[in-house]
Amino acid sequence: MPAWQTVARLTDLPDGDSLLVQYDGRGVALFRDGDAVSAIDDRCPHAGASLCDGPVENGVVTCPSHGWEFRLTDGACVGTPRLKNRTYAVRVEAGEIQLAPRSPAS
Repeated sequence: MPAWQTVARLTDLPDGDSLLVQYDGRGVALFRDGDAVSAIDDRCPHAGASLCDGPVENGVVTCPSHGWEFRLTDGACVGTPRLKNRTYAVRVEAGEIQLAPRSPAS
């Protein structure tokens, strides 16, 4: 069972927006689409740009520096699926956004 950690309040993340938080010593980008919240490591593995600053469309965040695209569901790079960025399990409990590590099978 994962160890959930509160990283923000849902009210801190308006619908359609992003938020940079700290989790387990790492910068994590949160993205909200309605009631759904996604979490992915903030740094693009290509050049280290902040993914939190990138646009999201159809569940894919685009790196604002070089255009690499990552699926928020599993962190896979759209053009090179073997290249992945870490994603996190997300839940909202009592208005708090909580993260936990994904299991290896996710």
